[in-house]
Amino acid sequence: MKDFIRGWLHRYLSDHEALVLLLILVSGFLIIIFMGQMLAPALMALILAYLMQGTVNWLQRRKMPHILAVNVVFIIFMTLMLVGLFVLVPLVWQQVTGLLNEVPNMVREGQKLLRELPQLYPAFISEEQALMVAETVSGHLAGFGQWALSFSISKLPSVVGIMIYLILVPILVFFYLKDKDELLGWVGTRLPSQRRLILQVANEMNQQIANYIRGKAIEILIVGVISFIAFAWLGLNYAVLLAILVGLSVVVPYIGATVVTIPVAIIAFFQWGGTQDFMVLMIVYGIIQALDGNVLVPLLFSEAVNLHPVAIILAVLVFGGVWGFWGVFFAIPLATLLKAVMNAWPNVQEA
Repeated sequence: MKDFIRGWLHRYLSDHEALVLLLILVSGFLIIIFMGQMLAPALMALILAYLMQGTVNWLQRRKMPHILAVNVVFIIFMTLMLVGLFVLVPLVWQQVTGLLNEVPNMVREGQKLLRELPQLYPAFISEEQALMVAETVSGHLAGFGQWALSFSISKLPSVVGIMIYLILVPILVFFYLKDKDELLGWVGTRLPSQRRLILQVANEMNQQIANYIRGKAIEILIVGVISFIAFAWLGLNYAVLLAILVGLSVVVPYIGATVVTIPVAIIAFFQWGGTQDFMVLMIVYGIIQALDGNVLVPLLFSEAVNLHPVAIILAVLVFGGVWGFWGVFFAIPLATLLKAVMNAWPNVQEA
């Protein structure tokens, strides 16, 4: 056993650069685990800077000075943020409030439907079972109602956090874009002079993460807009809210689409019942999901990441459990980082 461990260490950890890379990775993960919440504004700004860096580079290739390109892109970003803050957020809040007010009616309709099930399908469900299910659902919904009533009070401290995001994130985005070369140069001076392995992993990750984040932002926008158009055209209630949920669901592959189907189906069913309108809505929604998975995703991510679905799901579960929402969002880039490290890691026996 001792010889096996000694051989394994010699095979994978005898390279000096490998030890340095391992130290950097461990330090990075410890920072994420213990300081992730504090650094969330900086990480969000980094994501947004990644999204906008491509536009800055495009303007610079057309002979626009760097500082002017940064200012143009930043002004566009601030304009879109203000439009979202003063137009989209109030609209979404209005629809959330309307949906919460509609919940009691949905509960009554659901209880009525449950009471009718034993008469319609006596071989599958009894009156006692239907009553038990109705009481369970009512209990959960009552708890949800109490949570909704206390939400505004209990979450008041988070308003301060939102204000911090609204102030810090734009400032950080501007400096990330403006001083990109200086910041990267400063990081480079803190790394060892011999860093072939680090640069190999960094170059691969820089390209793949940038492509992934930009592609994911485009996917969220396209799926959300198409969903809103489809929902509004079919007359579905709360179309804006549901379209945003559908758009954001693409952040978590496979799992997100499955989860967001539930509120879409519930709201459509209570609006139309099991009618033709409900069936058409679900068919259209299924087509949107199919086009996203089979056309849009391969088109956007053909050169970005190449991970097996099992690896993606495991990454979402592990990193989401460690780091919450941000772990879910960064699950695929982090899994891609681990894959790049394993591909680049030196193997003495192969040398």
